[in-house]
Amino acid sequence: MTSTAPITRTMVLWAPDWPITAALRTSRVSLSSPIALIDRGMVFACSPAARAEGVKRGLRVREAQARCPELVVLPYDPVVDSRTFDTVVTGIEELMPGVQLIRPGMCAIRVRGPARFYGGEKPAGIALVALLADLGVTGARVGIADGPFTAEQAARSLHSRPGGSPVRIVPQGASAEFLAPLSIALLDQPDLVTLLRRLGVTTLADFAALAADDVRGRFGEGGAHLHALASGLDSRPVIARVPPEELDVAISFEPPLDRVDQVTFGFRSSADRFIQGLVAAQLVCTALRIELDTDAGEFSERSWLHPRSFTAADVVDRVRWQLQGSGVVDAGLSSGITRVRVIPEGVDAIGNHEVGLFGSGHDERIHHGLSRVQSMLGHGAVLTAVVSGGRTLADRQTTVAWGDRALLTRSPQQPWPGQLPPPAPATVFPVPHPVHVLDAAGGAITVDDRGALSSAPAQFSASATGRDMRTITAWAGPWPIDERWWDADTHRRAHRFQVVDAGGTAWLLVLEENLTASGAAHGPGSWWAEARYD
Repeated sequence: MTSTAPITRTMVLWAPDWPITAALRTSRVSLSSPIALIDRGMVFACSPAARAEGVKRGLRVREAQARCPELVVLPYDPVVDSRTFDTVVTGIEELMPGVQLIRPGMCAIRVRGPARFYGGEKPAGIALVALLADLGVTGARVGIADGPFTAEQAARSLHSRPGGSPVRIVPQGASAEFLAPLSIALLDQPDLVTLLRRLGVTTLADFAALAADDVRGRFGEGGAHLHALASGLDSRPVIARVPPEELDVAISFEPPLDRVDQVTFGFRSSADRFIQGLVAAQLVCTALRIELDTDAGEFSERSWLHPRSFTAADVVDRVRWQLQGSGVVDAGLSSGITRVRVIPEGVDAIGNHEVGLFGSGHDERIHHGLSRVQSMLGHGAVLTAVVSGGRTLADRQTTVAWGDRALLTRSPQQPWPGQLPPPAPATVFPVPHPVHVLDAAGGAITVDDRGALSSAPAQFSASATGRDMRTITAWAGPWPIDERWWDADTHRRAHRFQVVDAGGTAWLLVLEENLTASGAAHGPGSWWAEARYD
């Protein structure tokens, strides 16, 4: 059985190492440096200089740094990845309408229209590469073939020939011949690829040689689709994206304004227009980005979050807070503001944020009251506590500015070996204070490498003087902590205990070991009170 659907002549644009290109636009690192983007502790993408040193996708950070000690490690941000490529797609749409976004760094275009306009498929591809060069994206490749799959492989095949033409054309009807020697792994279905390799099918030609009906009966419709791709019969159409409605607002100041109150007052009408545009699109904004330009060439950019949704007054407040927190503000600005731009980064349907039948109660009044305090005292003047992940109580305490959503770097749901069992103490001291813990004979207590105590705790003094010794009636522990053992400067080894004194007060005590440069324990260690169970 063969496919009877029409096959679209397609042009695919591929920008190699796009995540690196996008990250460099928001950082000051040079492309010549070995760079790696890290996602969940593993290398997500790396620059050519890093690959030359043996770094590759999928390596753990420590292994990548061992292969390349000069490696510049940056976090991978998919939002930056997509947002930066959106500007490229917008530029392409001005030259060639009908662009389908495949993923950041790659898009497809029906080649028929551009080929007629530029006088052929190759001139159209060269024009597209030239456009990306004007947009600051170098090294782009264009593949032209029957269907998006073959066109993508044609574009990728140019990556190994950097000195050749940036455009590769697979003649019409020659897709199967072009794909024949390529690896079966290009189908990007690990389970199916593993099975086919066990059956001796290693290339796309081997897979295409199988009977289509047999593949459909064995692997279903998904396998039949992959079989059509390997046979050069990619009948998927190029579906042009619908350009998103422009919801961002910007205002330019001429002459530049050098006072915070002048900038915020001048931006008020733009903030109202920003919210009105969202309402007209039946949306609310839950996250936005503010960009500030000065006449001295400085640029300030920051993303702001909201626990509910932004109002016009909230937007104006964020503009003022960004000006005040940029480090260039006292009574005025070090250089005048020439342009303010607000871009919605997170939107939601307006129906999900409608006020209930009986209003939103005290929470809404509290929010407005605390936001008013922020407008008078500054963004960081009102903080709320959020439970984070970590082994110690201090690690689990995180404060965020009121109105911002907490972006936790340590998940509280993950296992944390050495974490205290519940219940948690009610009073956590901001700074642990020194205490004394002794055995029945008045001697010091130590803990060996196996967690065994030299003697049982019997006496406890809550003060550093040691004059008010109390009898310990009950105790539990130890719960060991051994952190950053690979770094001699920050290596910490401690043991935590729960004790109850004769007065019935329960305490959380920590025995901090004194470590040598080699990591060995030295001396009996020191005791500290970290919290109290009230």
